[in-house]
Amino acid sequence: FRPPIEGNITLEIVWTAIPLALVIWIAAYSYQVYDQMSILGPMEHVHLEMATAEAAPIEPSPDSQMPDSNEPIERIEVFSRQWAWEFRYPEQSISSTELHLPNNHRIKLTLKSEDVIHGFYIPAFRVKQDIIPNQAIEFEFTPIREGKYRLRDSQYSGTYFAAMQADVVVESPESYQQWLAQAAVQPPAAAYNPAFEEYRRASETAINAGWKTVVPAAPPMVNYSGSNLQNQGL
Repeated sequence: FRPPIEGNITLEIVWTAIPLALVIWIAAYSYQVYDQMSILGPMEHVHLEMATAEAAPIEPSPDSQMPDSNEPIERIEVFSRQWAWEFRYPEQSISSTELHLPNNHRIKLTLKSEDVIHGFYIPAFRVKQDIIPNQAIEFEFTPIREGKYRLRDSQYSGTYFAAMQADVVVESPESYQQWLAQAAVQPPAAAYNPAFEEYRRASETAINAGWKTVVPAAPPMVNYSGSNLQNQGL
């Protein structure tokens, strides 16, 4: 007969404290990033516009970093369709299939869908917003790190939805202004659209797969087309 084995208090404390500390650190860092980006989605806008609704008064936290109302905002229109993204910069009369953003500047996106529900999703930003047809959804945030990221459609929108991707370029304000100037002098041309090209090739083959699909929207006419889409086949 062997007596029951008793636990090791020291080890139990150590292997409980370490994961707990990691979880607390991740949570604190995540909150800090979200606070810096100051993400504002449609719920905040709707709440502010409901003048007839009565709500309990809320004292803002002194530590919260709400966006400054006097801060200049870069306004960009985002159009989603089966299966392509198009970004329009109305103040500069520029359109692009690549989303360029100035670093540490407030961004205000107006999201629109021309057909079905799409999802504006940038995994690296932890930013996601559904886009509803016949609605103009405003979405604000502040990018805080330069680099190239990937925009994906988080909602299944049909046959070629996996091809509905685009590059997001966060760059210095100087580089951003230079890109705007270069794009402004480019004449509009049909952008490469992976879904449209794949559908066209499939339609030209003699073999009928037997499945039906929505005809992809025609390639958008833009001043600037993403440089790596055709090379990657995405």
